[in-house]
Amino acid sequence: MPPLTLNFNISPMNTLYPLKFTPIYKERIWGGTKLKSLLNKDFSPLSNCGESWEISGVQDDVSVVANGFLAGNSLEEVIEVYMGDLVGEKIFEQFGTEFPLLIKYIDANDNLSIQVHPDDELSKERHGAYGKTEMWYVVEADKGAELISGFNSEINREGYLKAFESGQLEAVLNKERVKAGDVFFMPAGRVHAIGKGIVVAEIQQTSDVTYRIFDFNRVDAQGNPRELHTELALDAIDYKYEKNYRTEYEARDNEPVAIAECQYFTTNLLNINQPTERDFKGKDTFVIYMCIEGECLLDCEGVKTEIRKGETILVPAVIESFILEPYTSVKTQLLEVYI
Repeated sequence: MPPLTLNFNISPMNTLYPLKFTPIYKERIWGGTKLKSLLNKDFSPLSNCGESWEISGVQDDVSVVANGFLAGNSLEEVIEVYMGDLVGEKIFEQFGTEFPLLIKYIDANDNLSIQVHPDDELSKERHGAYGKTEMWYVVEADKGAELISGFNSEINREGYLKAFESGQLEAVLNKERVKAGDVFFMPAGRVHAIGKGIVVAEIQQTSDVTYRIFDFNRVDAQGNPRELHTELALDAIDYKYEKNYRTEYEARDNEPVAIAECQYFTTNLLNINQPTERDFKGKDTFVIYMCIEGECLLDCEGVKTEIRKGETILVPAVIESFILEPYTSVKTQLLEVYI
């Protein structure tokens, strides 16, 4: 990759602009083609696309800028130059040049493995990495499609092991029938799986540490069973039972509705059909928009950036206020993410 080249004819206050990135496409054993038909993702020459990594700081999979004079430079390189102006001063102090979130779309043409992610403490101890708390926003779901989130009744480690060893694991897991617009928050430690026929937007900590518990006896392209992490998962699982795993919210037009709030990120749903001002003065954070439906312009003091369905954009922390302008009165739907 060529070294970062700055345009010194532009003042530091004006050099940064809303950034788009080249998606990183991941072929998966369970992947499909809906990311193309739904979200306009061209993942050729892959035969399928299970995941589109929209913004990533994961080692060996760091996103590359696709627009403006910074195009061709990695997210890590841009953070190294612009530091807190890009991500926010407190965020830069904590994470340095590693971007703290992984933003992706997932297309489950088949069931994903039943899995769990360790929390920060366990992940750092075992892997020298961050844990993985995440959330899902259901973009589309086939009729009758289900996902797994947590347990369906009170259980402990011994009860879990008994169910697992007897081949009855699915009987103790909570299954949820889903539709577009459903939201699920997945703290580290919660057993989960995305079911066949579901497309989600996923916001998570920057981590790729996953413990696969059960994979429906599938084999890989070479005919080998996929690796399971049975023992590692035991200490990572949170055995706490929750009565309701689905996030309840009431959508409103032209104002943000919080659908996930935790120490790692905040996610709002924005349904807009008229120009909507967003003001982040004093928050000291970048802002990410994922365009789920429609299209709009992001207007920063007259400099306008288009956001189309399926696109994701990163607004630098130094740009503290802007206006979102939908093209028509037809609703544009965005996920707004910040720390």
